[in-house]
Amino acid sequence: DRNIWHLSHEGGDLENPGNEPPENLYLLTLPPEKAAAEPVYVSIDFEAGTPVGLDGERLDPVTLLERLNELGGRHGIGIVDMVENRLVGIKSRGVYETPGGTVLFYALRELERLTLDRATLHFKEMVALKYAELVYDGLWFSPLREALDAFVSSVCRTVTGRVRLKLYRGTIAPAGIWSPHSLYIKDLATFERSEMFDHKDATGFINLFGLPLKVRALVERTGKK
Repeated sequence: DRNIWHLSHEGGDLENPGNEPPENLYLLTLPPEKAAAEPVYVSIDFEAGTPVGLDGERLDPVTLLERLNELGGRHGIGIVDMVENRLVGIKSRGVYETPGGTVLFYALRELERLTLDRATLHFKEMVALKYAELVYDGLWFSPLREALDAFVSSVCRTVTGRVRLKLYRGTIAPAGIWSPHSLYIKDLATFERSEMFDHKDATGFINLFGLPLKVRALVERTGKK
């Protein structure tokens, strides 16, 4: 099964989860140990959560993904070997090659961490799991999928910027993130003295945040006497 997002392999020796996939299985991605000996850096531009450019060149979605498939595959990115839970209740094993998709997923996740607040980011991660489940189960045209799309579109309004990544033998490492909507403020994040944040304030917060646990421990201790 092959499309622009991935190539899947199933059946045969792969039906035994104890068997390692043979090296000649892969068509899009080099095994990491056979990937290029030197790392490559790639920059991806996003606008409202949508990838729009690669290495400073504005590209349509298909061309962008095709280039990332070639680039990621050459550097051993995107091999996924997993046991799945199917809708009918059985487990199955599949080996997937998705170099471009893996690079985009990683880049978007890094940009979201920079531009979304804690509560929104954590909730979006839960929504992503449900969204994937809907699509996997064939419910693309369901009202719930449409509603989740509306949520994601709203959340991603500020997910705009550039992410630089280093690809090397099956690994992806962040090498720089920039956004006009970044919520990262150095004066707040620093461990040094800051005019914007007094680290002494943390003492009161910690005491209040841990108060329910302290009360519970006191009650349990009293009950044991």
